[in-house]
Amino acid sequence: MPLSGRMRKVLSDTWFAGVDGCRAGWLLALARPGDGEVRLRVVPRFAEVIAAPEAPAVIAIDIPIGLPEQAGHGGRTADDMVRPFLGARRSSVFSVPSRRAVFAEVGPFGDQQSRYAAHQRACAVARRTSDPPRSITIFAFGIFSKIREVDAVLQSDRSLHGRVRETHPELAFWRLNGARPLPSPKKTEAGLALRRRLLVEAGLPLAATTFSTRSPVPRSRGAYIADWRGRFPIRPSATPAACRWRFGRKRCCVWSERYSRFALSAQPPSA
Repeated sequence: MPLSGRMRKVLSDTWFAGVDGCRAGWLLALARPGDGEVRLRVVPRFAEVIAAPEAPAVIAIDIPIGLPEQAGHGGRTADDMVRPFLGARRSSVFSVPSRRAVFAEVGPFGDQQSRYAAHQRACAVARRTSDPPRSITIFAFGIFSKIREVDAVLQSDRSLHGRVRETHPELAFWRLNGARPLPSPKKTEAGLALRRRLLVEAGLPLAATTFSTRSPVPRSRGAYIADWRGRFPIRPSATPAACRWRFGRKRCCVWSERYSRFALSAQPPSA
């Protein structure tokens, strides 16, 4: 059904946001379809994304939101179901452990030795709360603080449900690439060039995809692709035992999961 003139006007004036973690906090990419304006900034706390003056209608974030009480094989149902689409890039979807494992060791850690010891303790919790028993990678452990930060914000404000949505860059690139896995990793020259081309072909300004290494803005493709997905949101649909995703016209993909009592569209469990 074609959009009415009023609806097109509303969408043209609406901001959409994509968010990815970085060392300085969070890289925020904002886009407004009406005039194609893109704004990039770094904020130290996720709460500042929510309070951004642009008031984005949808905030797409590349961070796990749904945390299961008991982790199954391959992590959450959504994680397990999406990997076959990504081919060689399937490892980019890591297995999300249980909520207890994510909150087992909150730090701060004084040095690498204490951080390693904390990782081992968190692994022990993860093994006890997964079937089959599974440890966690040091990479996953490294972003637990980001997961906890987002979780705290969503738990504290139920009005954010449906506005904040979990996304995954490689899944969106898969869709932008004609539902084909990307042949090269994102850290290679060829892989980076392909991802930039796909974003530009989808309508993102070239300047928003290229930064020199001297740029004060950290390079994070996740925020750009999350933002582009946020610009064309399709409300996720989920069932208690399954993951479904829907595609917005040739554009992007939003995926959701209710494997652990709530959806990846940022609907936290009851306290």
